[in-house]
Amino acid sequence: MLYFLQNFEIIPFIAFLVVAVLAFAYHEFGHAIVADRLGDMTPRRYGRITLNPFPHLSLMGMVMLVIFGFGWAVTPINPSQLRGNPRTSHAVVAIAGPASNFIMAVLFAIPLRLTLGGYGILISDMPSWLAQFLFVFLNIGVRLNLFLIAFNLLPIPPLDGFWVLRGILPVDLAYRLDGLRQYGTMIFIVVIFLLPYIGISVFPAMNEFATVMYNLLVNWSPL
Repeated sequence: MLYFLQNFEIIPFIAFLVVAVLAFAYHEFGHAIVADRLGDMTPRRYGRITLNPFPHLSLMGMVMLVIFGFGWAVTPINPSQLRGNPRTSHAVVAIAGPASNFIMAVLFAIPLRLTLGGYGILISDMPSWLAQFLFVFLNIGVRLNLFLIAFNLLPIPPLDGFWVLRGILPVDLAYRLDGLRQYGTMIFIVVIFLLPYIGISVFPAMNEFATVMYNLLVNWSPL
């Protein structure tokens, strides 16, 4: 997935950064717009109800992305201001981020299918460097957004999957789950960074999900 970050190549690296900015920003925009529609004005007060990607980004998260290939962004919300059941409303806000990434994956996949279909429908008259950039850009656009869906749906606080799981569990189990929140950062570090060193990793499953979905969006044909 991030092979080109370990084996530096300028065109894939630039394409990755552009896609990552869009993927992170519109993931957060998904959270912001749904929270706003459900009555929480916090994202609006922070200027997050905008398609401009930059207000959604974290400077430190982007610096970490450039250096280590791992970044983040955060949307401020106040779950107590959401209409309806607080748990389920928060879950709806949480799932909106991965849903936004799925929409983006589809939007990248459509021109990529056209490009792969004849490898020239979109890029035949372009300079070779631009054609290469576009092809890599679209390919990374699909793969990264699909990977972010799998990553963010891990049921680990503070990832979206935790809030989705909390929203669909029975009340008693949901409140038991709340006990994990205080250990969220520690659990996250252990699962994402430490367990892979002893051969226990969630990344193969996430990559498999991204690969299967990529093939469905880009390569699958009903004929």
